Amino acid sequence: MNRPDSGSADQGANQDDAVWLDLVARLEADTPPPERNVPDSVAKPPGPASFRDFDPLNLSGAAPMERSAAERLDSQRGEPRDDDTPEAPPAGPRDYGVEDDGGDFVPGEPPSLSGTDPMTMLAWLAAVGGPIALLLSTMFWRSAPVLAIWGIVAAFVAGTVYLIMKLPQEKDEDDDGARV
Repeated sequence: MNRPDSGSADQGANQDDAVWLDLVARLEADTPPPERNVPDSVAKPPGPASFRDFDPLNLSGAAPMERSAAERLDSQRGEPRDDDTPEAPPAGPRDYGVEDDGGDFVPGEPPSLSGTDPMTMLAWLAAVGGPIALLLSTMFWRSAPVLAIWGIVAAFVAGTVYLIMKLPQEKDEDDDGARV
């Protein structure tokens, strides 16, 4: 196998160190690097450049003056300010109108439970009522006979199996499941 000798690995590390030292020296240099296409409005002060001088968004300039409370109240009332320029509030993410189509959605009446198959209703009652009955019997009827507990469990299992067996066996290929 061809392995690089330890001398070439040390040489690569020395090159990395040299590049790093060069970078640090350039960042701490007394003379700033030559400017490229910098507009006159962003003039750099004379003197050495440092990390604190780096301001690409020009945020270190003079901050805009905030209006006093009286000026803000005057602009809300519609009274002109001293400079007589009405200021429109800036548009924000919530400044939009909702289009109302005029029609409110009213859902139809749900089908009556009296028209449901009695076996399906009994299976739902066993599947949902079984765990609830077990919970209530453990909290309030500690001395319940074992036969009653097994009956509740059997009703739950039978109701659940009946509901699963009633599910459709084949999927309709044209149905993607969406209902409107």
